[in-house]
Amino acid sequence: MKNNEKWYEYPTNLVDLLEDSVKKFPDRPYVGMKNADGEYEFKTYGEVAERVNNLRGGLAQLGVGKDDGVGLIISNSEAWTVIAFATYGRGARLVPMYEKELKKTWRYIIEDSGIKVLFVVNEDVYNQVKGWVDEIDALEKIFIINADGKDSMAAVEEMGRKNPVPPVKPHYNDIASLIYTSGTTGDPKGVLLSHGNFTTNVQAAARMFPHADENVVTLSILPWAHSFGQTAEVFLGTYIGGSTGIMGSVDTLVDDMGKVRPTMLIAVPRVFNKVYASIHNMMREKGGLAEKLFNAAKKEAVKKRQTGKASLKLKILDKVVFGKIRARFGGRLKEAVTGSAAMNPEIAQFFIDIGIPTYDCYGLTETTPAMTMNSPAANKLGTVGRPIEKVTVIIDKSFVGKESEDGEIVCFGPNVMQGYHNKPEKTAEVTVNDPDLGRGFRTGDRGRLDKDGFLHITGRFKEEYKLENGKYVHPASIEEDIKLSDYALNVMLYGDGKPYNVCLLVPDFDALKPVVAEMSLDGKSPKELIKEAKLQDFIQKDITAHLRKTYGGYEIPKKFIFVPEDFSLENGMMTQTMKLKRGKVFEKYLDQLEALYD
Repeated sequence: MKNNEKWYEYPTNLVDLLEDSVKKFPDRPYVGMKNADGEYEFKTYGEVAERVNNLRGGLAQLGVGKDDGVGLIISNSEAWTVIAFATYGRGARLVPMYEKELKKTWRYIIEDSGIKVLFVVNEDVYNQVKGWVDEIDALEKIFIINADGKDSMAAVEEMGRKNPVPPVKPHYNDIASLIYTSGTTGDPKGVLLSHGNFTTNVQAAARMFPHADENVVTLSILPWAHSFGQTAEVFLGTYIGGSTGIMGSVDTLVDDMGKVRPTMLIAVPRVFNKVYASIHNMMREKGGLAEKLFNAAKKEAVKKRQTGKASLKLKILDKVVFGKIRARFGGRLKEAVTGSAAMNPEIAQFFIDIGIPTYDCYGLTETTPAMTMNSPAANKLGTVGRPIEKVTVIIDKSFVGKESEDGEIVCFGPNVMQGYHNKPEKTAEVTVNDPDLGRGFRTGDRGRLDKDGFLHITGRFKEEYKLENGKYVHPASIEEDIKLSDYALNVMLYGDGKPYNVCLLVPDFDALKPVVAEMSLDGKSPKELIKEAKLQDFIQKDITAHLRKTYGGYEIPKKFIFVPEDFSLENGMMTQTMKLKRGKVFEKYLDQLEALYD
């Protein structure tokens, strides 16, 4: 499949992708945001398109043209969508940045990408960056999105309303966006993604889901500055003519679910892990009839799986028990697509049983992002699905030997990035050229394909390490499973070259409240609680028992350090996409970890 023409079908660019939906669904709700009263107000496709047209004209007046960089610093919003599609309509490159980001990271991205025009969320951010116009060669103008006056986004739109220009229709190989990777180590890398990268990914995903049509309503949870949220929520939603309500915050998630009442969710497994844990904790605390009914409903769901038939008892319990859980998601949720980490099969099966199936997918920013997906037609729990249409996945065993069951995951297809901006050496390191499959991308992830073609993720080469006994450990998968414990908020494994694994753990103090009360430790602060030997022993035994179901003895940590402060973006230990910055964690806790081996 070396001829790129075979890979692309209309629409081949993001400009046509929006314009087609505007023609089909001009009056359908498109993007919804909360008003001052906390209620959702949706703008239609036609209304948003008018703003896109105006801003595109304004960008033309500012001299923005092909391959120029247009940056934005704002969370998911109607304005995000308007700026994105106006930029594409000038043949320019969108460079989205996280609103909650370190100032030095903003500067690095603005300089590295060569942003010409920058839009920022408010005056606070504007005051932090306005001086950069005089300090950064490429940066010419900065505009405030939520403001009025000559330096506002509204002023640029008004300029364009008076000076309209038709949209440029980019070639599928033209760059649409630079998405900067989170950077667990070193500087972020700007991933060059083309219009064709995005449109082929969206079209493949849409064909895998029968419910993916104009009646889809989603609640936007994932950040659009990241490729998963951008492709799955913005572009897929636009392509099918769907509606998206923007989540207010994590704190308002449950309330927002009830107001938007999504039919589909694009999420990370952690959302469902937390719901699963909270439901089971709540049932244990309630006890009595509520817990009995819940357990009875779960048993009847198991029988349905075994027999293929729903009993009358299950039909009754479904309304009484499972219906209340579905109501927490708004009552209309048909399915969810999950990425970032594989869903625990037990949790995934639970949500299938209650009528909200989740479908794991896999990919990276460099693959726009989807490489493999589960779907209603083919869903194998514990895997991340089969390769999507027009994508080929191979397992390269050159690092591990031909006898190994797994190896490095390599992706070929129209989803593969165009390269890293300004980093030809880094691009060369991850690029594979195959005479039949064309250009491929080395993921650095470790996996295997089963006999049915489903991909199993087994680790990450850069993170795996070898114990003193020569056995390899894949810490990320063990850490994810530890976080499924009721009492673990965050975790990091350690043991490279050591006789056994140890664990740095942030307890979930909210989940521990009943345990703390039972131990008569009420009133103690997190700093005091982590020093309590009986509480430490309780958590350690719970996690060890949980891990024994899946892992060998050498993989289970033998000693623990308990810390009160969670890993976060603010303390530099997590990326924007909630990936652990191991180097930063080691930097702070290395002495304590090493002391566990004394």
